[in-house]
Amino acid sequence: MIFRSVRDAAKAFGLWTCLGAAAWGGAAHATGVLDRVGAGGKLLIGHRESSIPFSYVDADKKPVGYAVDLCLKLADAVRKKTGAKNMQVDMVQVTSANRIAMVAEGKVDLECGSTTNNAERREKVAFTVPHFITGARLLVRANARIDRIEDLEGKKLVSTKGTTPLKAAEQANRERLLGLTILEAPDHAKAVEMVEKGDADAFVMDDVLLYGLAANRPKPDALKVVGKFLTTEPLAIMLSKNDPEFKKLVDEEMRRLIVSKEIQPIYDKWFLRPIPPNDKALNLPVSYLLRDFWKYPSDFVPF
Repeated sequence: MIFRSVRDAAKAFGLWTCLGAAAWGGAAHATGVLDRVGAGGKLLIGHRESSIPFSYVDADKKPVGYAVDLCLKLADAVRKKTGAKNMQVDMVQVTSANRIAMVAEGKVDLECGSTTNNAERREKVAFTVPHFITGARLLVRANARIDRIEDLEGKKLVSTKGTTPLKAAEQANRERLLGLTILEAPDHAKAVEMVEKGDADAFVMDDVLLYGLAANRPKPDALKVVGKFLTTEPLAIMLSKNDPEFKKLVDEEMRRLIVSKEIQPIYDKWFLRPIPPNDKALNLPVSYLLRDFWKYPSDFVPF
């Protein structure tokens, strides 16, 4: 290429430099988790604050739970695959409102909580094999005359911001003309507190979370879980949809944990035995839905 002046040459050089930097930056951004870890990088695990028993913080503010334990197993698989024996794991707290963005933007590599795998979310992120299947029901005060969502007509219903039960409640309200006042809570713990104080008549959320939250309140007998399932919720660990090599490893390890039944003692630890912070057991054996799904473990769900 022949330039007419030094100025033209400088402009062209500047353009090439910008394009080169952009291309390099894109390549750097596109670096997969396994490459990053293999080069000495950290594995970033997202956890929740109050999604008992899946992902929450104990009295020492340490992230614990069923999904957290599963993610630590996945971390071991990453260490083995990359040969990074000294790989550091950083625990990053996420919320129901920002968890999807945190995964999509690469701020966490695995989101280990109680997140439902559905079609809307799969447009932004990927999911591995479900670790639990549940459905949304209602948490109410034990003395309340509420047994189903229709009994809430004209009353206040709360759910957690950014969750599928919240959307299900809004849809039920429209379709059944219930006249509900639907409130949003920033997290699960706040929603339970609103029911206890009478600021809401019911809290709609995955029933397994409701049992866990109620069991760890100061007066668990003052609450009860009622109603039919409003939704079917296959819960799974979230990860980027743009890193197929990492997803392949995660899927393979989840299938191995399930097929080998190595997942069973982890499940029993959190659903059948006393758990922190109040050392109460949920007494929830593996459901028939989850048992059947685990016969042929897959990341595919028909929702």
